[in-house]
Amino acid sequence: MIKSLAIATVWSTDQERDKKFFVETLGFTECMDMHMGDMRWVTVSPPGQPEVQLTLMRPDGPGLDPESQEAVLKLVSKGALSAGVFSTDDCHATYAELKAKGVEFVQEPQERPYGIEALFRDPSGNWYSLTQQRDMEGLDLSKPWSDCVSDEAEPEGPAK
Repeated sequence: MIKSLAIATVWSTDQERDKKFFVETLGFTECMDMHMGDMRWVTVSPPGQPEVQLTLMRPDGPGLDPESQEAVLKLVSKGALSAGVFSTDDCHATYAELKAKGVEFVQEPQERPYGIEALFRDPSGNWYSLTQQRDMEGLDLSKPWSDCVSDEAEPEGPAK
C-alpha cells in the first residue's frame, strides 16, 4: 500500500545554481547532495515538510535515452514544464517577499476559484503555482479559470 509521496523530480539544467535557489531564495532545506558514479543526487525539502523531497535531476543522467534527454532539456529550458504547486497562507505577501529576492514571476497574484495564485519560474525554467487555497467548500466559481498565465509564459489554461 502506498503511504505517501516522498520524492518528486524537478528537472535541473544546473544543480548547483538550482540548489542555491531552493535553499537560499525559497528557504528550503538541503537533504542530500552526493555523487553516485557519474550522477549527482541533490534533494531539498520545503520548510517544515522534511518528509517530502524534490530531487534536482539533470535530464542527461541515467534513465533517459539521448533523444528523450534532448526533448526534456528543450522543454525545461523553454519554460514549458510545471513542477508543482506550493502552498502559502498569504499569496500577496509571499509574492512580494520572493519578488524582492529576484524570483521571476510570470503571473502576479490573481483571484481564482480555488484561491489566490501567482506563478513563478526556477532558474532552469520550470514553473510553479504559489497558491493560497480556499476551503474547497468556499470554491468561488465566479472567479476566472482562464488567463491563469501571462502571455509571456508557455503554459496555457489553469495552473492546476
